[in-house]
Amino acid sequence: MAVDRVPVLKRCRSLGLDPIYLGIDKKSNRESKRANKKMSEYGTQLREKQKAKFIYGVLEKPFRNYYEKASRMSGQTGENLMVMLECRLDNVLFRMGLGRTRKEARQIVDHKHVLVNGKCVNIPSYQVKAGDVVEIKEKYKSAQRYKDILEVTGGRMVPAWIEMDQEALKGTVKELPTRDEIDVPVNEMLIVELYSK
Repeated sequence: MAVDRVPVLKRCRSLGLDPIYLGIDKKSNRESKRANKKMSEYGTQLREKQKAKFIYGVLEKPFRNYYEKASRMSGQTGENLMVMLECRLDNVLFRMGLGRTRKEARQIVDHKHVLVNGKCVNIPSYQVKAGDVVEIKEKYKSAQRYKDILEVTGGRMVPAWIEMDQEALKGTVKELPTRDEIDVPVNEMLIVELYSK
């Protein structure tokens, strides 16, 4: 598996992104070296794509596949793309507060701690559908790890499209999110323009 070893805050700085969207509370005091440089149209489109890939932890090839799938669906391509990224299992766990960051949520899925509708799923990119019940396996529910995670994420807002029971470490996806409910600072129209060249 490809691993991105660039320091997170450095990457956030270069993309002009607030680390809070990744679940990280730290702030970088440094200024980006390219802060005052004018960017070309292509540069701004590329940056938006890199932002979306970085936030959701998706590599180039799967991201392009998401785009192609989104363009075949009915409705707006950009919105479809964001909804598909938001419905990844690792992201849903992060939104439920069962992972401090999306990377941690991804690791939890990889380690087979997660059940979707009672079945073990260890694929972070699994697409969650409306009505799916996502929970931590019974034998891991009492683990100290989840108590620590909930201490950190307890104050985080669970989005309206997910119903969460923190005591049982269980959540239900009530419906698929709309673009307005996705609070990610990405302009998906620029991504569509980039790919449709």
